Amino acid sequence: MFVDKVLQQSRVMLVLWGLLLLAALLALVTARWSLAFVAFSTLILAIAPVFLASRFHLKLPLPFLVATTLFTFATVFMGEAFDFYERYWWWDIALHGGSAVGFGLIGFLFVFMLFEGDRYAAPPIAIAFIAFCVAMTVGATWEIFEFLMDQTFGLNMQKSGIRDTMGDLIVDGIGALFAALSGFIFLRGNDSGLMAKLIQQFMEMNKRLYRKSKDRLGK
Repeated sequence: MFVDKVLQQSRVMLVLWGLLLLAALLALVTARWSLAFVAFSTLILAIAPVFLASRFHLKLPLPFLVATTLFTFATVFMGEAFDFYERYWWWDIALHGGSAVGFGLIGFLFVFMLFEGDRYAAPPIAIAFIAFCVAMTVGATWEIFEFLMDQTFGLNMQKSGIRDTMGDLIVDGIGALFAALSGFIFLRGNDSGLMAKLIQQFMEMNKRLYRKSKDRLGK
């Protein structure tokens, strides 16, 4: 199975999953319920992409799976359980930028799958623009979620309010623009660079979704 193959290849993922499970169990033993909840939640979110990919018959590149695991670990576990958002001013900025790049790439791959080969309906610039919009939409939705949590449960997810929100959206925009430009450059025939290689790898692993792009894929 694909899941077994992933688990065999990535020691990083296994180590992180093991640490989360250990932290959750220790938290339960010591009656630290909030830490146990955060640890279990992080573990579930980290494992979810593997099983979702298997459920929808998708093959995800190993770097993507490792990146999502590290991102979830840094966001939920390190950020909330160990308060890294307050300890390090750049923690939130780095995670927002990284997530924007990731969602931008996901948006690009999805839109390109829908319109591949039809340059009249969706030329490279249009696909890149839609990918940018996808990433920005996810970022804006997260800011709305933070606002609702603060207003409903009295949390402080927005930190300094409007300044934190606008700062996050600006970082989201930079990350989304980077991903969109990477996709545009790829469509213009440039396969060099890390982002282009990730796009190429995903397409080659899921050739059934990109049947019109035989000239860009290996046989």
